Amino acid sequence: MRARKQTLKFRNRPYIISAYAIGGKKEGEGPLHDWFDECLSDDTYGENTWEKSESRMLKTAMTECMRRGGKTTEEIGAVLSGDLLNQLMSSSFMARDLQIPFLGMYGACSTMTESLMLGAVLTDGGYSDNVMIGASSHYCTAERQFRLPLEYGGQRTPTAQWTATAAGALIFGKSGGEVCAEHVTFGRITDFGIKDAANMGAAMAPAAASTLTAFFSDTQTKPEDYDAIFTGDLGKVGSALLLQLLEKNGLDLSKRH
Repeated sequence: MRARKQTLKFRNRPYIISAYAIGGKKEGEGPLHDWFDECLSDDTYGENTWEKSESRMLKTAMTECMRRGGKTTEEIGAVLSGDLLNQLMSSSFMARDLQIPFLGMYGACSTMTESLMLGAVLTDGGYSDNVMIGASSHYCTAERQFRLPLEYGGQRTPTAQWTATAAGALIFGKSGGEVCAEHVTFGRITDFGIKDAANMGAAMAPAAASTLTAFFSDTQTKPEDYDAIFTGDLGKVGSALLLQLLEKNGLDLSKRH
């Protein structure tokens, strides 16, 4: 059901019935350590290429998510997953091994959220009883894909983001979980003309601010209605810019973000 212009409101509220997350060595040393189910001691994960390592992480997250949720591959109606590699290589090889109907997703840094949104739509609409969602990235594969080989040793600028070495998966079902999806808000391309390829936070913050503003407007809610509001990949520069943009729209997220 469409709540308003950019937002859908779910009648059946799809529930997250299972989830699993893997982090790399650096992620395991960071402040989010306790939020990972597993942290690698070696980012190669026993493979001979970084790409194989990333695909193995994603497959592990998927299989462990199913095990934790008590689901078999036959009970999963579809997998929606993506990554940062050409032709979604990590997700495609994972889906080849699991042999579950597969929808490849690409939204760059928003891939997990895009997959969540569309997976919730499939579940809420009754098109599938169980939909599995996933996404992965690897610092070494992303650097080679989008920037420079690590061997080049280029100097990182203060605004440069560090692509996560991580993979995550969750299963949406009709019931059986404590957390459900009530709304989704589809964002728009919002381009401030940032030309610095290393300043990803400033490139993403305008779209994040636009989407959050639309969500609050469409749902007739306020930041104070929520315990926490999370955004990703903005970094210190992008997070500060996001709060400034929202403040111009009359929204104060400084105590919720």
